[in-house]
Amino acid sequence: MSPIQLEGLRSASEAKLARMKTDIAACGSALVAFSAGVDSTFVLAVAREVLGAGAIALTAHSPSVPQAEREEARALAARLGVRHVEVTSREQEDPRYVANGSDRCYFCKSELYRLCDETARAQGIAAILDGFNADDRKDHRPGHQAAVERRIRSPLAEAGLSKDEVRAWSAAYGLPTWDKPQMACLASRIPYGTAVTPERLGQVERAEAALRALGLRDFRVRHHGDIGRIEVGEGELDAAFARRAELAAAVKGAGFKLAVLDLEPFRSGRMNALAGIALPVVHG
Repeated sequence: MSPIQLEGLRSASEAKLARMKTDIAACGSALVAFSAGVDSTFVLAVAREVLGAGAIALTAHSPSVPQAEREEARALAARLGVRHVEVTSREQEDPRYVANGSDRCYFCKSELYRLCDETARAQGIAAILDGFNADDRKDHRPGHQAAVERRIRSPLAEAGLSKDEVRAWSAAYGLPTWDKPQMACLASRIPYGTAVTPERLGQVERAEAALRALGLRDFRVRHHGDIGRIEVGEGELDAAFARRAELAAAVKGAGFKLAVLDLEPFRSGRMNALAGIALPVVHG
């Protein structure tokens, strides 16, 4: 987005940001479920702004979280001057998660929010916040039901802030995540019905790290047994085809026997579409 577009988004959403700040301030203290993504980083920055030391971050580690994201979470929390709690998430011990049905995210988020609740209670924190934004209501997000059940607050969605507005305000706050590509856990690369195992997650992580080292930013490596299917964003697709030999070598080096480059560009939610999952109807 251009500087003019960013400024336009901020001008149109000033009231939303003001509401978000008021809502978070009213919590008194808050723990932010922090993944180092665009949304949770912005929530954490605003929470730190309005609550000071009353804001803390919690990051859960598991095989579905790339090592690079763990390190980025530590660096961002330190940059924001926020106390950072790191815990181990054990969703892999839940056979319902491992089975990888279309509701897989519910079981993962249930474990995350259990850990958040446990930590918040132990440290006397009044509220738990996540990075669910207004646009997420239009997507298949079974994990959000776990947030509802645990009474997790979603200040971005409650204030009506969209993904682009979050990016615009993140740029104004000087957050390096403002233009970070949309991220998702590594399990999202494995088709529904195929078991989520540490071995498969590790293959995907190694393949994506290798492609990132080649300079790609907006992409996914989908796990299809012996085949690693590479989806690349529209803006990088031509360059990816020009370097297809390097991409294939990188994916094979991660343990896949074959590497394929998808003719269609990457977009979030493609795996849901391929599985025939209908998106929720949003009114208003």
